[in-house]
Amino acid sequence: MNKIPSIALVLALTLALGACQSTSPSSEEAVAAAAAEAEPAVPTPEPVVYGNFTTEQLNRAIINELGGLRGYLPEAAQDYYAMAMETQDLGVIRRASQFASALGDTEAMTELGRLWIEKEPNSVEPHIVLSYQLLESGEVDEAIAHMRRVLELGGEIDFTTIATRTTDLAIPARGAIIDALRELRVDYPDHRSLHYSLIQLLEQSQLSDAAMVELAAYREAYGDSARLVLIEAQLELQQSRVDEALTILEAGIETYPDNRLMRFNYARLLVQVQDLEKARTQFATLAEMAPDDNETLYSLALLELELKSIGNAKELFTRLVNINYRPSDGHFYLGYIAEAEDNIDEAVAQYQQVRLDSNNFLNAQRQAIRLLVQEGSFDAAHEWALSVSEGNPRLQALLTTVEADALLAAGYTEAADSLLTEAIAQDAENTDLLFARALVSERLNDFARVEADLRSIIALDPNDARALNHLGYSLADRTDRYEEAISLLERAIAIDPEDPAIIDSLGWAQYKLGHYEEALANLQRAYLQFRDQEVAAHLGEVLWAMGRRKEATDIWEEALQEAPDSELLKRVIERLSGTGTGSGTDS
Repeated sequence: MNKIPSIALVLALTLALGACQSTSPSSEEAVAAAAAEAEPAVPTPEPVVYGNFTTEQLNRAIINELGGLRGYLPEAAQDYYAMAMETQDLGVIRRASQFASALGDTEAMTELGRLWIEKEPNSVEPHIVLSYQLLESGEVDEAIAHMRRVLELGGEIDFTTIATRTTDLAIPARGAIIDALRELRVDYPDHRSLHYSLIQLLEQSQLSDAAMVELAAYREAYGDSARLVLIEAQLELQQSRVDEALTILEAGIETYPDNRLMRFNYARLLVQVQDLEKARTQFATLAEMAPDDNETLYSLALLELELKSIGNAKELFTRLVNINYRPSDGHFYLGYIAEAEDNIDEAVAQYQQVRLDSNNFLNAQRQAIRLLVQEGSFDAAHEWALSVSEGNPRLQALLTTVEADALLAAGYTEAADSLLTEAIAQDAENTDLLFARALVSERLNDFARVEADLRSIIALDPNDARALNHLGYSLADRTDRYEEAISLLERAIAIDPEDPAIIDSLGWAQYKLGHYEEALANLQRAYLQFRDQEVAAHLGEVLWAMGRRKEATDIWEEALQEAPDSELLKRVIERLSGTGTGSGTDS
């Protein structure tokens, strides 16, 4: 026989179980037990039972309670579930449900809910618990039946929780819930949360018109609220009526000036429509309402920076960095500000404090290395690139290409070539290093090595669209190997059919081969997607060659408005017209 638990432990368990429904020993049983203690113990074949509990089960319950307190929740929940099934005791079923809920075990909650209702069919609580679990499992009809039962028993259920519990359901499944709730509302037309839940579900299902009808009826019956204003604005946005949504939110914050969620949604929408001055005002108000809301301060700092309020932005980012809130982002923008103020040393120092786990890490390193190179601090740039990538070969190769780009941009082409050649000697199959050197080789007019490095990339990765495109374009632009160029470019476009750079390259190769109509179609398509000066130059040249010279001139003039300093466009125009741009005539 198991040892009977001490009275203190039994009392503690009783409290923890919330007064389980097991019956305690009668006074006669207590007298008998006391008499038995006075006599020598005699073994008996049956365990001692307290109501529906054996001593072993009581001990298990105590262990589970202690386990839950000490963090062993999965084990405790599992054993409580088993005990509920063994004992069929209502108190244990309740406690097992609490443990399963804390663990988020939907399957156990559903089984325990059904067992609970079987034992206590007229209790509201298990019907509520089970209805929510069934909703999450997609068993809508049964869930609504239990909700109806709650109302029939005179209980209250908050139907607005349905929307939060069904956000991941497909729209047809949510439609079934909407239909069921509409039927339920026929019997309970004055149930407020039922009406409001319908509005929420219709909004989630993108049924904006129906939701608006329900919202108007709800507002007429119960009056306005901040939540209704937010939903109404969202419904307008679903129908792309941004101005209407802004009007609703603007009026809403006048009516509910202390509602931070409404003000935040209004401010965010102002940012989306690029009304940054008004957005700044709203974020400033939000910051006054909650001075410790650091995310609001961060948003305000970004707006100040965008609006060129450099002093305010600097103050806010410094404040956020000092309290260690998003420090890497703060350092990045402080670096940007220092660079704008021509404080290069400070900018480099700020960029170098951006950590690897930040989305701005690579941009920050690129800026730091670029600035060091521009200042002539080649060794410092190289040492920084090595130190920040130490132990990470992939990052080291990436920062080597960044350093090479910086050297190339600053006019140190041979230094970039030496850097990349040394890196390739250590990592001959790194396609990023090979591609970077191909770009440097172009500056050095070493087309043989351009082709060799690009072919090495394609050999290593036949689906590298970048290398296929670059080699194809280079062959079309620098040689008369046009058929070979088109073959490479067709492979590239099969891999990435929507890339305007590849489409432009293919059109240029087709033009070189004399296929003007095909070239024109591709170049027009590329220019629609990407209004780049090089694409404009190519498109204009094809139009010129086809005798459509006014169209060519119009394209060039349009491109020059976007890039007035483009030497490429000026060279093409001079080469073809000999007189610069102006009103041409079709020949």
